[in-house]
Amino acid sequence: MTDLFALNQPAAPLAERLRPQHIDEVIGQSHLLGEGKPLRLAFQSGKLHSMILWGPPGVGKTTLARLMASAFDAEFVPLSAVLSGVKDIREAIAQAELTLQQSGRHTILFVDEVHRFNKSQQDAFLPYVEQGLVTFIGATTENPSFELNNALLSRAQVYVLQSLSEAEMGQLFERAQQVALQGLEFDAAAQERVIGYADGDARRLLNVLEQLQTAANAAKLGKVDTQFLDATLAQKMRRFDKGGEAFYDQISALHKSVRGSNPDAAVYWLVRMLDGGADPRYLSRRIVRMAWEDIGLADPRAIQLCNDAAATYERLGSPEGELALAQAVLYLAVAAKSNAGYVAYNAARAFVKQDGSREVPLHLRNAPTKLMKQLDYGRDYRYAHDEAGGYAAGENYFPDGMPEVNFYEPVNRGLEAKISEKLAHLKALDAAARKKRDN
Repeated sequence: MTDLFALNQPAAPLAERLRPQHIDEVIGQSHLLGEGKPLRLAFQSGKLHSMILWGPPGVGKTTLARLMASAFDAEFVPLSAVLSGVKDIREAIAQAELTLQQSGRHTILFVDEVHRFNKSQQDAFLPYVEQGLVTFIGATTENPSFELNNALLSRAQVYVLQSLSEAEMGQLFERAQQVALQGLEFDAAAQERVIGYADGDARRLLNVLEQLQTAANAAKLGKVDTQFLDATLAQKMRRFDKGGEAFYDQISALHKSVRGSNPDAAVYWLVRMLDGGADPRYLSRRIVRMAWEDIGLADPRAIQLCNDAAATYERLGSPEGELALAQAVLYLAVAAKSNAGYVAYNAARAFVKQDGSREVPLHLRNAPTKLMKQLDYGRDYRYAHDEAGGYAAGENYFPDGMPEVNFYEPVNRGLEAKISEKLAHLKALDAAARKKRDN
């Protein structure tokens, strides 16, 4: 007799139906799963160890943890750090103890989005990991060195997973067609678009294919082309985590492309971030920062141009204002570079932080009252405009007894080349004045 209850069960999502049952079925991560590679050796070792699986969404973190449990005949207990708390951790530990007592089986405690747990929640794992009661496997999209406790990191091996390449996504596409999409064809352009849309995320690819299958069935179509994609899929958006690792990697790439004087790379990363949904106002602030940090006085026009670009964006908004940001980035990339001002500021800060509070020399003090003048405030101050060339050669502007410092050293590029020449001239005047005074 037909099981009516089974007939009412919803079909498992395509991503679940295609989940690998053995590591040889895993697509991607060859740097970890190839012969002689770390995770392959972990599977072959016969000994479990705690680990952190770090990588972008849809690259197989949960799958690998499940395969590890299957390979070692271990109980698999999943937790989501988004939904769970210390109470859930305690219940998972109690379950692990019961499993060990009743069947002698070990437990793998898998925590998805482990970076969402706070310090106390992460600390709750430690005693049980140290006792060997559970093997801890955490999955995260964020840099573990920033998000996880050192104590937890020291007890777990970190494995870095990578987005699937286009070729690997193509393999997954073909597997999905063979297993679940029979009767639905894709022309070459449509397949390329779908793979590009998924952007290295296997789960996203399979979800999109499932959506397209449903839409094609409803439309009674047997073939998917780009026109059907445009009508079915939302606007193409690259994967972009506005507050996570991808965000900081891309802003770093933008900044370093500007510093490296590569305008094409700089505008590429800017557009990548805009395309991914980064706030243009945040980018405009970073662009102004780049002008001060990496161009500085070598080309002061860059600072003004970046401020103008930020103001233009505020006036025009998106997408028109983004053109101003793009041209500002191009200008920064081709401008003369100098970090001399940045270095000077940091050097001065470091000196002041470790130095004592030195008194202002009397000749540099303001003397607005009669008493202050009687106390020699401002006495012997040399007014530079009254001196030859508008420069008081040999004058001291530092606290008495302070060692000689040289925070600012302009580079021989752009306007700073002229500044360097002027400072060298003024130092020569100082040396001559001091020599004359000492003699």
